[in-house]
Order: sequence, then C-alpha cells, then structure tokens
Amino acid sequence: MLKIIKTESEYENALERAYFLMQQNLTPNSAHADELEMLTLFIEHYERAHYPILPPSPIEAVKFRLDQLGKPTSELGAILGAKSRQSEILNGKRKLSLNMIRKLHQILNIPAESLIAVY
Repeated sequence: MLKIIKTESEYENALERAYFLMQQNLTPNSAHADELEMLTLFIEHYERAHYPILPPSPIEAVKFRLDQLGKPTSELGAILGAKSRQSEILNGKRKLSLNMIRKLHQILNIPAESLIAVY
C-alpha cells in the first residue's frame, strides 16, 4: 500500500521499489505504472523537505553560464569593462553592482534573481 514517506528508511525502500519498477517494461496506465507515478511523487515530496537544493551564489551562476557558453572566465572582464573587476568579483572581494547585474543579465542571459541573491 502506498503512503506518504515519513522516515529515511521509508524513503530508501521507496527508492528501491521505484528503481525496480523502472526496470520493468510497464504498460502505460497499468497498476504498476500508476504505482511508479505515485512513488515518484512521494519521493519528490520527501526530497524537497529533506534534501533541498539551494540556488547558486551569484558568482557560481556567472561561472556556470560562462561554462555553458564555452567562454573563459576572462570574458567577464570584457563584459564588465575591467580585468581587475573580474578578478575581484570571482575572488569574492567585490560585490556585483546594479549596473554589473544588468550587463550580466543582458549579455549572458542570467536571470536577475540569480544575480541579486544574498550570500
């Protein structure tokens, strides 16, 4: 019987059962397919409560986006207008200004919410 996952042991058992079901050739809308769907929802609910994924810091977001675009971190100096700013920002010695946030948002298409986070 399916029920809300409340303990780590129940979570581990649910993961094992979900893995087992994923290895099967399930027919859509079958009892086992419905069980897998429900287990997935329960697992997701438990993980959100017990294993939250925090958003990246603004600097991590910038580094990640540069990496996604295949650009070196030195590109940050070109975007912000000074290589010294790039170094200070990447080393955490300088915070992003509003103007920098705007440029990074426009040029690299990084969500502004990611750039204004406080850490």
